[in-house]
Amino acid sequence: MSIKTPYLATDSVIECFDETGDFLGIVLIERKNPPYGRALPGGFVEIGETVEAACRREMKEETGLDITIEHLLGVYSDPKRDPRFHTVSVTYISRAIGHPVGGDDASSAQLYHLAEIPWKELVFDHPRILKDYIQYKDNC
Repeated sequence: MSIKTPYLATDSVIECFDETGDFLGIVLIERKNPPYGRALPGGFVEIGETVEAACRREMKEETGLDITIEHLLGVYSDPKRDPRFHTVSVTYISRAIGHPVGGDDASSAQLYHLAEIPWKELVFDHPRILKDYIQYKDNC
């Protein structure tokens, strides 16, 4: 009997701060591979890896930032969230100091204040995730 399950991924809303603690913005990457557009940094969990370790690894690979995971934002599992295949994402809010630099699957990584988010350029279900993030922040 063969078992078929969704792919497991992790994403993060990275809140970036400078050395004095001033908020610089959240990180969005420009995807190097299809589907093209802006996205939260993220990627797939490898066999033998915890979701949290995968999140820290993927954030470092795609943004150059060392993150601290602060909060679980949610688990996103709509079978249509990724046009390539069924993917489940465990999504965190994390914190980093400094400026991102695109790497790995990210052709670039930039900081955005919430009022500057390019909503129409976002891929996957990342508009929904960012709306959940904003709602979470409004309720804190």
